[in-house]
Amino acid sequence: MSSSQSLACACGRFNLLVQGDPITSVECHCDSCRAAGARLGKLPCARSMLGPQGGTRFVLYRKDRVRFTAGADQLREFRLSPGAGSRRVLASCCNTPVFLEFKGGHWLSLYAGLWPDGTLPLLEMRTMTGDLADASFLPDDVPNLRNQSVSFFAKLMKAWIAMGFRSPAIDVKGEIRA
Repeated sequence: MSSSQSLACACGRFNLLVQGDPITSVECHCDSCRAAGARLGKLPCARSMLGPQGGTRFVLYRKDRVRFTAGADQLREFRLSPGAGSRRVLASCCNTPVFLEFKGGHWLSLYAGLWPDGTLPLLEMRTMTGDLADASFLPDDVPNLRNQSVSFFAKLMKAWIAMGFRSPAIDVKGEIRA
């Protein structure tokens, strides 16, 4: 296992610590990530969630390897619709995207913008490119998967087994509307 890394929001009021190696490092091109990125990108002082090709970069970590060390009271959730099973969580102090969480998930998809320049883990794959009208513009530097692959789900399953099949809850108070 690698060492710990401290990450922070743009203004520094919210901090977290990740321990060990990530599950994987991906760029998602699903309709939901692109829609959320467009909506949340309009918030005051917001960092863009969307990369040059319109995808959202995430580094996936087991929940038991992520610890909020300061400013957890700044976290607010955003859902694309009231009944949505996934939520995006931002640091409300500066509207920095922090993580995407799937209902019942044992991992957090941490937004790439949290990593200081030059420290972001290398991209391993692009997922959900099947949601794009035309994915031919994407570079071929990593696999461009129409959906998630068997290896993607195998990595998630391996992490869940290592966690003893637990899915810790993360309490977030308040919402952001965009």
